Amino acid sequence: MKNIILQYKKKYDAGEPISVITCYDYTFATLFNRTEVDCILVGDSLGMVIQGNQSTLPVTLDEIIYHTKAVCKGAPDKTIVADLPFLSYQTSIEEGIRSAGRVLKETNASCVKLEGDSEFIIELTKRMTESGIPVFAHLGLTPQSVHTLGGHRVQGKTEAARSKMVRKARELAEAGAFALLLEMVPESLGKEITESIRIPTIGIGAGKYTSGQVLVMQDLLGLNEDFHPKFLKKFGNLAGSVKDAVNLYHREVSKREYPSEAHAFLDT
Repeated sequence: MKNIILQYKKKYDAGEPISVITCYDYTFATLFNRTEVDCILVGDSLGMVIQGNQSTLPVTLDEIIYHTKAVCKGAPDKTIVADLPFLSYQTSIEEGIRSAGRVLKETNASCVKLEGDSEFIIELTKRMTESGIPVFAHLGLTPQSVHTLGGHRVQGKTEAARSKMVRKARELAEAGAFALLLEMVPESLGKEITESIRIPTIGIGAGKYTSGQVLVMQDLLGLNEDFHPKFLKKFGNLAGSVKDAVNLYHREVSKREYPSEAHAFLDT
């Protein structure tokens, strides 16, 4: 397991952008392990892209641990960030530390990610850091708070909201967070926060001035044909490739072209 803090600090100090991609299973993890991508996030986004839910809220701690273990096995050369899911850390400091400890002990992940900017989250970040648990903070659109935020909308658009987010970013950095994810905020705010703190910022829909970027693997690879948010660039069209392959398989089975002699065990 790589030291994620030292890796991020090295690239951050050198001014080199950091690339992050989500992953949820062993097979894709083995592929990503052979790429140049810097870091893998096992996000609670699995609740939507893997489980088919309408939000991340149903995801459990056990499910995060299950998927993170698989990813860690497939990508031993990458730094792995594991999301702490809804209500696995919000009820008490003790419960939060216990949940984070389980993730690190049972999965071989490098750190945990927390959403939010409340005084409780800032204190939890401090206490986790003091306990030896690296914390990746998350501001802007925080999906676990989607109902209180009024849906999946750009955050930090008013002066008051901007000022608060900048202040909370500083407080999280001071509490010990080693990196900060910024989701769906104006580009100018992403730039302001990045310039206001001395830890890496990783953006998704936060513009080009953050220290790095993260995308959900299904979105990046073009597996979700119906998802087209403004911030997303699809770097592949695997949906088309998958459908073409399955249709070809179906046609060859229907015509008894597959399996052919080359795929059969013959008498010798």
